Amino acid sequence: MATKSSIHIKPCNIASSEAHNRRTAEYIRNIGMSKIYVVSELSADNEQWINPNFGTLELQTHYDNIKRMVKEKTGRAMQEKERERKGKNGKIIKVAGCSPIREGVLLIRPDTTLADVHKFGEECQRRWGITPLQIFLHKDEGHWLGGKPDTEDKESFQVGGKWFKPNYHAHIVFDWMNHDTGKSRKLNDEDMAAMQTLASDILMMERGQSKNVTGKEHLERNDFIIEKQKAELQRIEAIKRHKEQQVNLAEQELRQVKSEIRTDKLKSVATDAATVIASGVGSLFGSGKMKKLEQSNDELRQEIAKRDKGIDDLKAQMQRMQEQHGKQIRNLQGIHNQELEAKDKEISRLNTLLEKAFKWFPMLREMLRMEKLCAAIGFTKEMIESLLTKKEAIRCNGRIYSEEHRRKFDIKNDIFKVEKNPTDDSKLILTINKQSMDEWFKEQWNKLRQSLRQSAEEPRKNRGFKL
Repeated sequence: MATKSSIHIKPCNIASSEAHNRRTAEYIRNIGMSKIYVVSELSADNEQWINPNFGTLELQTHYDNIKRMVKEKTGRAMQEKERERKGKNGKIIKVAGCSPIREGVLLIRPDTTLADVHKFGEECQRRWGITPLQIFLHKDEGHWLGGKPDTEDKESFQVGGKWFKPNYHAHIVFDWMNHDTGKSRKLNDEDMAAMQTLASDILMMERGQSKNVTGKEHLERNDFIIEKQKAELQRIEAIKRHKEQQVNLAEQELRQVKSEIRTDKLKSVATDAATVIASGVGSLFGSGKMKKLEQSNDELRQEIAKRDKGIDDLKAQMQRMQEQHGKQIRNLQGIHNQELEAKDKEISRLNTLLEKAFKWFPMLREMLRMEKLCAAIGFTKEMIESLLTKKEAIRCNGRIYSEEHRRKFDIKNDIFKVEKNPTDDSKLILTINKQSMDEWFKEQWNKLRQSLRQSAEEPRKNRGFKL
């Protein structure tokens, strides 16, 4: 059966996502030697891509940067936790917390490449504005089968003498925020359905049915494995019941044969009945039909005992897996909490130092604002150092960027300098040819608009009359 396309989006668990996706040594150690769902021999086939604009930052660092961006853009702190509010009708409404980083799990084929999934991520960014930060292809996950796979199963293969059913998939970590407004992207059910169709088109897979149609909820990785193990257990128990029915039928047939033998002997022999019946039955117990029935019963009992042991082993394995999964989550959560606590302490310490620095050096806040403005315009670190540290004027050629107008403007031998605001000594301004940068950008924008209007009017002036 062909694998159907499917994508499941959920808030990214930063504490465990990178450890799982990157297969860190600590994560592999926590899984243990049982290799419940990861086969290390297959990990060499995994691939990954990191957004160059994302750099080498950790997801937690990127998350913290988003929080600061939201505060700057909206003036309010980002709501991270679920909260309640009272609606107009007086009812309590639950409002979900913001999920700025989300992770998608995408089913893929065995021959799907990193370029295929990257193309899908780029198209998602173009259509819905969600930016892919990381992509990981996992071809070393799956679950162990209790025996040989069905004949129609063409994906399962043997690893170390055991049959393994692979679960080929990809993880895509998205930045779900609009960095111009500081608000989260809003995707509705139609958008998510379109995303699944997009996945099937790009990855050339049969489109899976939406959960709105099937009514099925997406299962997490370990829950999926447990469900597979439960299905295997149910299959084995069904076989066991069938074998037990065969044993019962065989025993009934054996009792009937014994009864028929006893009746026939009693009818055919009137004298010395006890001796004759005993010898007759004894000889028939060793005869062909009786011997085959007893041998068949023994084989069935042995097979049932073997199945019972297999069921017990499977139940024990499921119990170990659930306990180990819980231990992994607790360990990762503990590590995450420790890291968060340490980072909170460090942030608090740095904030305290920064507040002191602002008091001791009143112009420091303005210097930092100027540094940010110069970087946004497009100046290099060396140019910013000349303007702020050396307090020198610089002469530039090229193009500079205006965040207000969202475009670049040409400059030629123009002189830039950081000076005090003529109306407020506690403020700094960036000047170009001794003119405020804001005023200069406004002039250039007006010139551009006037030029565009003139070019649009010229064709109309050149129109003549045709005879």
